[in-house]
Amino acid sequence: MSPSLSDERQQTALISRRRLLQAGGIGALTLGLPGMVAAGVDSKRGLGGGAADKSCIFILLCGGPSHLDTWDLKPAAPAEIRGPYQPIATTVPGMRISELHTRLATLTRHFSLIRSMTHVGNISNHFDAMHHCLSGQADAPADSPYIGSILAKVRPNESSVAPYVWLIKCVGDPVFCAPNIGTGGHLGVSYSPLFVGSAANHPAMPGFKAPDELLPVVPLERMQERRSLLEGLNVAESLSAEKQAMREWQELQGRAFDLASGPGGRQPFELDREPVTVRDRYGMHPLGQNLLLARRLVESGVGFVTVNGWTGPAPGETGGGPPSSSWDMHGGEMGMGNAFGSGSYGMGWCLPRLDEALSALLVDLDERGLLASTLVVVAGEFGRTPRINAVGPNPGRQHWPSCYSAILAGGGIRGGMVYGESDKTAAFVKDKPVRPQDLGATIYHALGVPLDLRLGKDGFTRPISSGQPILDLFG
Repeated sequence: MSPSLSDERQQTALISRRRLLQAGGIGALTLGLPGMVAAGVDSKRGLGGGAADKSCIFILLCGGPSHLDTWDLKPAAPAEIRGPYQPIATTVPGMRISELHTRLATLTRHFSLIRSMTHVGNISNHFDAMHHCLSGQADAPADSPYIGSILAKVRPNESSVAPYVWLIKCVGDPVFCAPNIGTGGHLGVSYSPLFVGSAANHPAMPGFKAPDELLPVVPLERMQERRSLLEGLNVAESLSAEKQAMREWQELQGRAFDLASGPGGRQPFELDREPVTVRDRYGMHPLGQNLLLARRLVESGVGFVTVNGWTGPAPGETGGGPPSSSWDMHGGEMGMGNAFGSGSYGMGWCLPRLDEALSALLVDLDERGLLASTLVVVAGEFGRTPRINAVGPNPGRQHWPSCYSAILAGGGIRGGMVYGESDKTAAFVKDKPVRPQDLGATIYHALGVPLDLRLGKDGFTRPISSGQPILDLFG
């Protein structure tokens, strides 16, 4: 039966009323996009007491760092392979890393190195490699949700409005950005992350602030009235598939209301509460201050924080590439300058910033008693070619999915261990390959999520992981 004119008018009225309510304040609290609701602080326990039982900080070195110049150096290889950096000894006998990692060299007891990461197949473009990396799967379907979205689904945290936060969204050339970063994949937009910051508003900048939409824009009493009206609209609507998206949106609005009408919702973002000495220890650059913000978010109850590894522009340079590609060090072939220099796309700039920020995070988490419950993952979507492409004075390395490295710390990782081995030129895995699905399974294992858990839609379920956790890293 076709709807009557009165039915159509009633539906139009419902939609118009909803738009009016959204325009009047409640909708503004969601930052304009589903999933974008900021982390709150448990008003009873405070910033330092609201941490989740287990959490993860995933530092994504967008662009793909060179494993041969960071954590898997090959000093005996020919010059066109080994690069200019020398390995240095660390506090763990036999574990040697780049000479540009002077601070991390003193903290190797806190983390383990994986030198046998590898993709299944020749996935040598950023888009696909990042899709597989972030979903923790090989041959990941196009609608695969990413690990943070899955954890937001299976590990909801009542002390935090946002269980999944991304610090500076991958932007710029779309080849860098995995497709489901902001969608939640087949789980839906309710499980997409909150994105915080941009190239023009990041926590190393003096004027950094959380989005204004986190503040109530109308008096509390009026907000409460509008929430009651929104809840009333739910009664008038059916639960058809067409309406489900609206229902999810309204749930997010409710969560935003709880944040904005409660105390302390903005506190995790107020880095000026930190002592100057602490901020300086992390480094006053985007990566350093975002890692400090990640620590504060974990304290406030956020279960999964992805930190974009963008280090910002080097001194004397503007731009420094979009917040997605500091580690895409092609050299002169792509007009990025010397990959071994001190420019924005040079390891002479990026590696010391990573060394400074990551070491500060590990020490800070340890001193606060959070390292045991916070898994820290540091990885790119792939590595770089063993052979250097020398283009005049600006050499670089190309994409290389067959072998690369990662760092894992905290969350039960025992530290002081090198897992896996590459061949003599770091071109291929020699022992104990670790695929994206194995890294994903290791993250789930560390956070206590059963690997046989299945999620899906339309009656079809999929296992959250087809990999095997690296149990040798635990204990």
